[in-house]
Amino acid sequence: MAGNGVQGFQNSSGFSGGDTTDSLDNDRSHDPASSGIFSTDLRRHDDLKEMLDSSDDRKKLEAMKRIVGLVAKGKDASPLFPAVVKNVVCKNLEVKKLVYVYLTRYAEEQQDVALLSIATFQRSMKDPNQLIRASALRVLSSIRIPVIVPIMMLVIKDGVADMSPYVRKAAAHAIPKLYSVDPEQKEELVSFLEKLLADKTTLVIGSAIQAFEELCPERIDLIHKNYRKLCSLLADVEEWGQVIIINMLTRYARTQFVDPNQSEGNDQSAEPVKEKAFYSSNEDSDSDSDEGPSKPVYMMDPDHRLLLKNSKPLLNSRNSAVIMAVVQLYYHCAPKSEVGLVARAMIRLLKSHKEIQYVVLSNIATMALNKKGVFEPYIKSFYINANDALHIKLLKLEILTSLASEHNVSVMIREFQQYVLSTESDFSSASIQAIGKIASGIGDITDACLGGLITLLSNKNETVVGESIVVIKKLLQMKSSGHKDIIVHLAHMLDKITVARAKGAILWLIGEYCDKVPKIAPDVLRKAAKVFIQEDDLVKLQTLNLAAKLCITNPKQTQLLCQYVFNLAKYDQSYDIRDRARLLRALILPGDNAGALAKHAKKIFLADKPAPVVQSRFKERDQYQLSSLSHTINNKAHGYNELPVWPEVPPPSSVRNVEVPKPSTSVLLKASKDTKTGKKEKGFYSETESEEESSSEEDSTVKQSLKRKAAVKRILAKRRVVLVRRVLRIVGQRIAKKKVKKTTPVKKTHKLNINIKKK
Repeated sequence: MAGNGVQGFQNSSGFSGGDTTDSLDNDRSHDPASSGIFSTDLRRHDDLKEMLDSSDDRKKLEAMKRIVGLVAKGKDASPLFPAVVKNVVCKNLEVKKLVYVYLTRYAEEQQDVALLSIATFQRSMKDPNQLIRASALRVLSSIRIPVIVPIMMLVIKDGVADMSPYVRKAAAHAIPKLYSVDPEQKEELVSFLEKLLADKTTLVIGSAIQAFEELCPERIDLIHKNYRKLCSLLADVEEWGQVIIINMLTRYARTQFVDPNQSEGNDQSAEPVKEKAFYSSNEDSDSDSDEGPSKPVYMMDPDHRLLLKNSKPLLNSRNSAVIMAVVQLYYHCAPKSEVGLVARAMIRLLKSHKEIQYVVLSNIATMALNKKGVFEPYIKSFYINANDALHIKLLKLEILTSLASEHNVSVMIREFQQYVLSTESDFSSASIQAIGKIASGIGDITDACLGGLITLLSNKNETVVGESIVVIKKLLQMKSSGHKDIIVHLAHMLDKITVARAKGAILWLIGEYCDKVPKIAPDVLRKAAKVFIQEDDLVKLQTLNLAAKLCITNPKQTQLLCQYVFNLAKYDQSYDIRDRARLLRALILPGDNAGALAKHAKKIFLADKPAPVVQSRFKERDQYQLSSLSHTINNKAHGYNELPVWPEVPPPSSVRNVEVPKPSTSVLLKASKDTKTGKKEKGFYSETESEEESSSEEDSTVKQSLKRKAAVKRILAKRRVVLVRRVLRIVGQRIAKKKVKKTTPVKKTHKLNINIKKK
């Protein structure tokens, strides 16, 4: 009965057993929890694995392109690692390149599987294609396991001595990786690095310097002999290599040369040398010399000048990082008179992306504090644009404030008046602060700025009014007289202001100068006491200070008010206000148990306060190297190395001299034969050309070097001819063999060889 009932229900509803399973499968396929991270998709990438296992190179190439595309998009392709490793032995060059690109990405994650193919990687180091050799070296260095360190040492040794600069560059990149795995191999790695630093190929130099910075930045002796070569090849190195080399040479210059700005008064910080008159007696010169000790004239080292000269053309680079590297080099190592050369390049970078603008403006803000005259001609470039972001606007305001002087202050104040009317509250308040900084720095315009700020008090924007009051308070502290009228005007506005900082500033001014407004101050305290409970903590603290000061200067009218305010603060929620009220009560209303400090309460509260020092927030960033990450974030970043101090006595410049290798005996013999076949040498007592006999030794050495170069060129030309002949012979033999297979006669092959030889 029950079974028939169930069957009847299924039949009546139109469902059957097969239909239910099908519907469940369909529901599961549409269920979001059955796919994605909640399902075990075992058949994922099966099509790619089949294509990689096929014998057709086209399918393998298509599969590798799709896999590399997945890696480029940031998707996980690590499950395909075993299938990809099998194709390392593929003979197709394009497939092999893509396989090595994939292995470089995942070799560190799948180290166990990668070790199975390590023999194949070693064999690839002997491949005739330089790209395959470099890729194999890159993959081996990515397997960071201490077990394969000896193998890696041999591979790097072969890579350093490789004929291809591309492979040597890969070897330079592998040195820091191996050092991170086994630091005990440092000495041998330094020997490899020394060979790479001596390389004259521009493709290798940048990577070698990067390895030097990570492996042994303290080994300055490795740079001495390569210093002039690095300076001469600086313009030909790749862009990121230029950045690394310039940063390294900046620290090198700070340790090997003297500070060009150590003395004062000359064109490069030294006094000009006085020339003697033509008809001057020795007595006059003696009297002049006895007047005082002569200051030493600074002479820049030729190697120092070489660095600045060769880095100057890089200011026209299209890469902003290269330009900023040259900027920090001139800022830290060049004379003050030459720092202005970098201004135009930095202004040009302000037209690029917002991220680059922020970094450039941060560096300009630091430079403008110490070298104001560098950017004064470009002051209009720092005016605010309507489409600038807020952080760019604030940086430009900081720079304009630093560049303000008596000559351009009127133009800046007019510009800032427009900025105050901005709809962005943060920007308008920053503009008011900038006006206050300019007024505090240039005393002649303080009164005019105060008048302008007082007119802003009638503005409808509360943030503008509040910020104006805070700036007025700072300016009044710097001004010795004329406080009464302004304070009275501010006291009348106290009820309308809602900004806590502004209210606190007004209460502080009234309490500080309560002797100048004795009639208004008690009434202000009375109004503040009425709304004490509803006020912000900052306003409550200033109300307590006002009550204490008025109780000292005018106890008859304000003592009861003072007690009332102290009682309100005694039960406040904030412990800061409760502690302040307890302290002030003990000093102002001591009672019978008066302490020693209660006698000096007037001196404590009514002492003369020093005027606030307005300082730029970029003043602290000067301690960091320009255009570095630490300078940008105003904090010491990981891996930051501080710039060394200039030495008082520089090391001798002879350490940078390079010994010229002597030519081989074969070259000398050929050079001597050439001289014998040439013109005869002239006699000792020659009357015709006496000027040539008195030539200097330098001319003779130049001639000898030219002869040596000519001899070397002849040898190389002969070698090229021999190589061409060999290649032609081999090509001719191969063509002859192919024709022999098709047609049996032998005579044709002989004729072919003869024709090739004639050619």
